[in-house]
Amino acid sequence: MIGFIVLAAVLGLGLVGWFSARTRARLLYTGRGSLHSTPGYHGWHMALWIVIPALLAFATWSSIEPGLIETSVMSDPAAAALPAGDMERESILAEAHVIAANPGTAAFNPLSAQLAEPMRAAQSRFDLIGAALVVLFAFAGGGYGFTRIRAGFPARTRVERGVMLLLLAASLMAILTTFGIIASLVFEAGMFFRDVSPLDFLTGLHWAPANAVGDDLSSNFGAVPLFWGTIYIGAIIAMLVAIPLGLMSAIYLTQYASPRLRRWLKPALEILAGVPTVVYGYFAALTVAPLIRDFAAAMGAENPSTESALAAGLVMGVMIIPFVSSMADDSIAAVPQAMRDGSLAMGATKSETIKRVLLPAALPGIVAGVMLAISRAIGETMIVVMAAGAAARLSLNPFESMTTVTYQIVQLLTGDQEFNSPKTLSAFALGLVLFIVTLILNIIALRVVKRFREAYD
Repeated sequence: MIGFIVLAAVLGLGLVGWFSARTRARLLYTGRGSLHSTPGYHGWHMALWIVIPALLAFATWSSIEPGLIETSVMSDPAAAALPAGDMERESILAEAHVIAANPGTAAFNPLSAQLAEPMRAAQSRFDLIGAALVVLFAFAGGGYGFTRIRAGFPARTRVERGVMLLLLAASLMAILTTFGIIASLVFEAGMFFRDVSPLDFLTGLHWAPANAVGDDLSSNFGAVPLFWGTIYIGAIIAMLVAIPLGLMSAIYLTQYASPRLRRWLKPALEILAGVPTVVYGYFAALTVAPLIRDFAAAMGAENPSTESALAAGLVMGVMIIPFVSSMADDSIAAVPQAMRDGSLAMGATKSETIKRVLLPAALPGIVAGVMLAISRAIGETMIVVMAAGAAARLSLNPFESMTTVTYQIVQLLTGDQEFNSPKTLSAFALGLVLFIVTLILNIIALRVVKRFREAYD
């Protein structure tokens, strides 16, 4: 709560600084050319010098405050009774933090209730210190900005440079986040591959991490069944649904539908992309999977399961229809009208023009859409969790249950798990492989799109 109050106070000080600096700059105006920058730029220069140092101080203090609070609590006499184990001690401190924030909460561990009051006192004390520091930095920055208000001061240049740096920092956040993800995956996967052979992991046919004990670990971490399940469900079954339906939808919307009908159908089709994946998962588990089970039973299958690769793949294919349709729609629409007119002028019918001219010309964009759709499908989790099952098997039978990489990552990282065990660390190795495959597919799609745009821009 106090953090919200501090941020609101900083923004309020920035607004006050903006008005005061603009007013002072207006008083310096004596005629045309007397001010280097307009009063508004002076106001923004002042506001930036108030807000940015205060926000930096707030972020810095927020990162070091938990350590200061824990040090203060550990110096309390009641902390002497804390257990020596790191996990138990952290659990008690976390519960004490919850009780300190919510005094009415019941304590599971009596020691947590004893530590709650010292923690609440330390929290209040360091919150006030942090608030004072933030306000101090705000006034210091504002004081410096106020001394810069002069007729010849290039406020516009400074403000534009500051905004450019903010935009650069915002753009770097995505890059740094990507590097952070890669670094964490590589580090944890490296710990896994110290115990398990990468060759056995990438080529092994037996996946049973629960049985991985003793010296023979590598034989239980063969991930090929997981890779096959991911490809079979996301890149084969789902694409057999998404590519024909998405491509035919794009052809109809661009070539046959009237403008009025297109205005209704295209948004209705793209609504599929906005449906939460958990809703698709419920639909697959409660509606599609029983129908497929009954169909398999009618075909003579023995004891068909409600969990099947076909159920997950069909619903996943419906989910990614908008990805294929939108890219194909844009690609077909980008084909020059002269190519259509030339084909029709030579006597070709509309359907022949579509088959012989439009689709070949739009093929790079369609391929890029398909690649992006595949990368989206192989990263899907909820539909697989709720409809495909957990069995790691190599099979071509779509009525059997299968598992995927994403499902296993969920299973390995949830529940009461020992984090440093090979079983848990295998999730990071699977995530690294999935990340590399998705990255390669996205790079291929972007290169295809770039080639397509160069051809018709």
